[in-house]
Amino acid sequence: MISGRQIERGIRFVERAARKTRTGRVVSDKMDKTVVVSVETFDRAGLYGRTVRRSNSFKAHDENNECRVGDLVRIMETRPLSKEKRWRVVEVLEKAPEV
Repeated sequence: MISGRQIERGIRFVERAARKTRTGRVVSDKMDKTVVVSVETFDRAGLYGRTVRRSNSFKAHDENNECRVGDLVRIMETRPLSKEKRWRVVEVLEKAPEV
């Protein structure tokens, strides 16, 4: 295998680097084709290594408006789609229970 580039049937193409993915909960679906996903991370903090829970919110593109608040989703980094949108929904891992 040629690193970085491959030749297949006479066509050259460059392999795409692995994109960042995150898993989180949808906290807002009020915008058209956009959801806000909250991703929680756990870090060791301070001198004694206490575990701290932190969260980041990402605006993600949802082409079919299929996500609802409470859904567990996987998002992937992509090119800038708007001023704040740089992620897109790849799949819905778990649907929120109907209320």
